[in-house]
Amino acid sequence: MSKYSVIVNSFMQWVLGFTAIALLIAGLIGQAFEMRKIRLATYRDEELASANIFLNKKNFKWYAMIGIGMILWYVAERG
Repeated sequence: MSKYSVIVNSFMQWVLGFTAIALLIAGLIGQAFEMRKIRLATYRDEELASANIFLNKKNFKWYAMIGIGMILWYVAERG
């Protein structure tokens, strides 16, 4: 193993870690805004939203982004 492989491996861990954090944060913020739009379009202000709002198909892209971010974070930490 050369000294360059250690540098590249360390650099890849940083890149994966930052990418994972960016995906996780973007997914959480995006999902929050999407749920707000769904709630405002479906329910009045006085009405409580049902638990089924989490199963709306518009949320699944955000769930996928959050999941990919968590997987990349795990890979970066264990790599």
